Amino acid sequence: MSDYTITIGTFIAIQAIVACGLNVIVGYAGQISLGHAAFFGIGAYASALLTTAGGFSFWGALPLVLFITGFIGLVLGLPSLRLKEDFLAITTIGINFIVVSVFLYVPFFGGALGIGGIPRVILFGTRLRGTPFLFLCLAFLAAVQLVSWLFTRSWSGLACFALREDEAAASSMGVSPVRFKLAAFILGTAMAGLGGALYAHFMRFISATDFGFPMSVMILSMVVLGGMGTLWGPVLGALVLGMLPEVFRPLTEYRMFLYAALLLLMIRFQPGGLLGESSLARQIFSRLKGGEKE
Repeated sequence: MSDYTITIGTFIAIQAIVACGLNVIVGYAGQISLGHAAFFGIGAYASALLTTAGGFSFWGALPLVLFITGFIGLVLGLPSLRLKEDFLAITTIGINFIVVSVFLYVPFFGGALGIGGIPRVILFGTRLRGTPFLFLCLAFLAAVQLVSWLFTRSWSGLACFALREDEAAASSMGVSPVRFKLAAFILGTAMAGLGGALYAHFMRFISATDFGFPMSVMILSMVVLGGMGTLWGPVLGALVLGMLPEVFRPLTEYRMFLYAALLLLMIRFQPGGLLGESSLARQIFSRLKGGEKE
């Protein structure tokens, strides 16, 4: 593969990891979040600071990065216990702007200059770059998919599904909204932190503008396009939206407009996404499966 193809593939793998984290919150737990890029940025900045100023290796910093993003997700997920729908969406947008402002205006985080000199990931004495780093990202993506699958089979995942469908009914059956909503926020934000750490060590330079609200919109678009609440939907969404800008590079300036239009079209004509229960792909698969049984 060419360097260009490897770079695009690495970006897609990292974005898929972050989208899988958002899918846990939005798709599994049914909580609206329009500020997921904030946790993507928290993971990136935490890893960058730990490996530059703190002297940690990537592998030594990674558990701390996951803990930091998960803990902040726990704290910032508390508003979801009282807010619903539009109010929750506005709150998560505000969280995104606040986090970006902290990165941008607090000197400790590099301010407008960002953080540079982030070391490469070292595995078995080899500095990973190019194809090896792509394989590392794909391995982490596979691990995230495995964790997502296990979560859907666990009691926590089933409880989140119940809360998503009817919170009042689930609560009356003894399902704690506080416990399981926060569990979804912790897991989803930790996955975003993992993606942020990989992004920081891939780019080796980060700035606050990398994690602004447009990034949150793009990640949400990936989840909606692929299918909220599905296992492979976020990965498919990341693949499609990761490749389209390269195919239609002359339209790069209109990227946000295209994402917004895509969201509206999907909500109107295919609300379940490309892999959702009511999607065309699922209908075709069901018909083929039914034909095989006959």
